[in-house]
Amino acid sequence: MTELSRKERMARPRTGMPERDPIERAHSFDEVNLGYTTQLAVLEAERCLQCPRPKCVDGCPVGIRIDRFITHLAEGEIGEAAAILADDTSLPAVCGRVCPQENQCEGACVLARKERPIAIGNLERFVADYVRDHDPMAPDRGAGVTAPSGHRVAVVGSGPAGLACAFDLIRLGHAVTVYEALHELGGVLVYGIPEYRLPKHIVEAEIDRLRGLGVEFITNAPIGLAETIDDLLEEHDAVFLGVGAGLPRFLDVPGEHLIGVYSANEFLTRVNLMRAYRPDAHTPVYDLTDRRVAVIGGGNTAMDAVRTALRLGAAEARILYRRTSDEMPARHEEVRHAREEGVTFEFLRAPVEFHGGTESNDDGWLRAMTVVSMELGEPDDDGRRQTTPDLAHTRWGTLEVDPETGATSRPAVFAGGDIVTGGATVILAMGAGRKAATAIHRYLGGCLSGGNDRDQSEG
Repeated sequence: MTELSRKERMARPRTGMPERDPIERAHSFDEVNLGYTTQLAVLEAERCLQCPRPKCVDGCPVGIRIDRFITHLAEGEIGEAAAILADDTSLPAVCGRVCPQENQCEGACVLARKERPIAIGNLERFVADYVRDHDPMAPDRGAGVTAPSGHRVAVVGSGPAGLACAFDLIRLGHAVTVYEALHELGGVLVYGIPEYRLPKHIVEAEIDRLRGLGVEFITNAPIGLAETIDDLLEEHDAVFLGVGAGLPRFLDVPGEHLIGVYSANEFLTRVNLMRAYRPDAHTPVYDLTDRRVAVIGGGNTAMDAVRTALRLGAAEARILYRRTSDEMPARHEEVRHAREEGVTFEFLRAPVEFHGGTESNDDGWLRAMTVVSMELGEPDDDGRRQTTPDLAHTRWGTLEVDPETGATSRPAVFAGGDIVTGGATVILAMGAGRKAATAIHRYLGGCLSGGNDRDQSEG
């Protein structure tokens, strides 16, 4: 490690992430960010001030010991850095790519005051990718798994909340089975995030890591249809629900039924999970070649949808957002990438009607839309309606849980992630999964001789 004074560290510029050329990447599903080399990663890690009380750790929803893994990386000790990450996160290669670090760990970095925070996400990604390519199970061999407890836990949903919960529970010695309704594992990581941001082989490798620890995965298992929570509790001692936010909420304006009007969820699922960009796809999307595409919204999902539209051949792709750029919740990097790739932005605009057909040819296809100018107002509440009547719900349709434990109104049933918060981020879902895993572990410890009927508050 190069011996640098605090002043020298603070003077060093942030190490940029190598990226594909915007013109090239706007028409390709290859990953945009190319990742650090070892030299770049060490150079960036050396900038860390090693604060006595690292605020970056407090800013991380899953509590990664960021200062420690960066110290090892600055010394070139990549394996040791990976082992520290492995203690706190099941998805380092994913989080390093898609987490909004500017609002969390990097936002809390003292160097953020000078607009040059340590590139924590880039470093996490580098360590995870390096170890995956060289010895993917090395970090977990060092951490080990607790002796079997004799308890079985069902995790419903293989998205970030479910995977994080399963990761902690399996290492605490509990037998874990993850049930996924779809035919591929990963939840929103595979159906919601495009390949150019999060390659599917990265998600597969992270899931394989959990398999290596002993987690069992069952696909094509829509709990609530073929099996119920009651069925799961006959074979398991506890259940964690991490099934995501459910169905999207539409705008409730005339013309939403027209062909060519998609929810972003459906559009991205068709493209990401069903490979709709292929000519032989069984679930195709509307041919966007040389078409004009508008995406309504300003979050990460909207950015994913509009940038995907460009890659499918749209001649023009634009964002309509009812607030200003200051209120837009999407990651700064995703907005920058979208602008570089040719996406245009219209702020304080909202659609009030979609129009289809013409006077002589009303064929049901979208032709135009009417938009109005907006003024800033108060944010509205968000949430998703669910269909589980025997669990307590909020008035927005999300599940009611104990905020400290994730315990639902039913004994032995816990929940976390978007089903509780509404649409949020990967890392917040993971944090909820980890919190619930701790509570489930306490609950199981309290019912070693009492079966499933003990209230979650005990133990």
